[in-house]
Amino acid sequence: MLYEVWAPHATRVTLHTDAGTHPMQPTPTRPGWWHREAPGARYSFALDDAPPLPDPRARRLPDGPDGPAAVIDPARWEWRHPWPGRDLPGAVLYELHTGTFTREGTFDAATRHLPHLAALGVTHIELMPVCPFPGRHGWGYDGVAPWAVHEPYGGPDGLRRLVDAAHGHGLGVVLDVVHNHLGPSGNHLPAFGPYFTDRHQTPWGAAVNLDGPGSADVRAYLIGSALAWLTDYRLDGLRLDAVHALVDTSPRHFLADLSEAVDGLAERLGRPLFLIAESDRNDPATITPRASGGLGLHAQWNDDFHHALHTALTGESQGYYADFAADPAFALTKTLRGGFFHDGTHSSFRGRPHGRPLDPAGTPAHRLLGYAQTHDQIGNRALGDRLAARLSPGLLACAAALVLCAPFTPMLFMGEEWGARTPWQYFTDHTDPELAEAVRRGRRREFAAHGWPAEEIPDPQDPATRLRSCLDWDEPARTPHAELLSWYRRLITLRHAEPSLTAPDWTDTDPAAAPDRCVTFRRGPLLVAANLGRAPAELPVPPATSVLAAWRPLPHPDEHGLLHLPPESAAVLRMSA
Repeated sequence: MLYEVWAPHATRVTLHTDAGTHPMQPTPTRPGWWHREAPGARYSFALDDAPPLPDPRARRLPDGPDGPAAVIDPARWEWRHPWPGRDLPGAVLYELHTGTFTREGTFDAATRHLPHLAALGVTHIELMPVCPFPGRHGWGYDGVAPWAVHEPYGGPDGLRRLVDAAHGHGLGVVLDVVHNHLGPSGNHLPAFGPYFTDRHQTPWGAAVNLDGPGSADVRAYLIGSALAWLTDYRLDGLRLDAVHALVDTSPRHFLADLSEAVDGLAERLGRPLFLIAESDRNDPATITPRASGGLGLHAQWNDDFHHALHTALTGESQGYYADFAADPAFALTKTLRGGFFHDGTHSSFRGRPHGRPLDPAGTPAHRLLGYAQTHDQIGNRALGDRLAARLSPGLLACAAALVLCAPFTPMLFMGEEWGARTPWQYFTDHTDPELAEAVRRGRRREFAAHGWPAEEIPDPQDPATRLRSCLDWDEPARTPHAELLSWYRRLITLRHAEPSLTAPDWTDTDPAAAPDRCVTFRRGPLLVAANLGRAPAELPVPPATSVLAAWRPLPHPDEHGLLHLPPESAAVLRMSA
């Protein structure tokens, strides 16, 4: 077995395996690298006189982030289902957190509910991060080993079983990966080399070293990790967390190198692969092809659409919602027309102009993801309350219609499809008592500044916080959850059946804000109408328009060309040619 490690500052590296201890040799052709042939299945590296540490490229950490790595061979896994891949155009994504999708919190437990997702009609599950972190339960964004899989979820084999089962149901799998930082506990990368730099700062401290001395190997480390996920686990794509925190002043940005590597891998594998960015920059370059001077990512989350929809539904106006809440109907129609609300306009939350215009004529609609709820937009609230905690079933149905019929690639957050009442709160399981207490105090201090009493903020370290956040799988069979689930299924079926709902061209969307909190927009021959108000609405529509789907029983427009839309309801109509 050949063991290799990058440790450019070490003067001596020792390999520890379950078969013995072995001095490693510098690799002549790769400066900073060390190698050694030796037997063993569990291993770690000791740098100079320091204690042994796990391999930064460990594929498995059976004892957690601080224990030795285990040798595994991904090529030996026998896949049961052939998989040609499933591309992003026409997709409906479903964001899923393994640890709370079920009370068991494992990949195998999640597998039992794949038939529900297949019947719902989604095309891909998007797993929140699954890299190892100290403790058992957490959101996953404190992962510290970007090549490995969290053992309490089921480890590498558990993830492969989930992916294989998903493919058997025709579902693609996307994984959320975090390149912009590592967690505060169990991160051993700085001991090995210059993985981080103080030249740039991020909300999590020192930035990942993408442009300083030694950055070539750091970039290769992250790109290699991304390609390994796509290859070893047959994933269809990756969601890249907070790419705006990837500070890179190199002549060519890291993300352009990453997208080129992924496109090359897709060509070699003969199946589509894609990258979805989370970015708050509102910069069209993120999803502009490399040949046109962009970074070449295939899509990005569109928080502007979420914020506009959220304020229109709830009336909330605090924090970053303020600019959208000034005129929610205008904000919603602007995002439906142009993608970004902040496209160079002043952002009161940031205190400066923000964003650049996006060209709908040159940007296929699927490159923006639209959603009413995500893990961030729920979990970063003080109580982790979902929309279902404060909106009527009718308004939830309106949100579904606006997300699933909008030009963008729709994404749902687990349980949204039945209006889950379980919260999704911020929870941790830090094994370091000082860190646990710091997180607890920090969470309460953050929301105390917004007027929340400290005793009302859930304790992230309390196991009950995580348990409250687990989905209740008895809900979908009960009223009103069953009716909402049926509505989601109807809309997703319609989306798959009507080519105009997934057409790449969205220049003729023609959104409009009608009186009394009504919003309409077109998708080819289809008209989507939502009445967010508490009074019935009369909307003029073209002659011979017929109802395709409606939240509540709805007659066709009358002889005067008026659609009588009940309060807090939505409909999809077909207009005559």
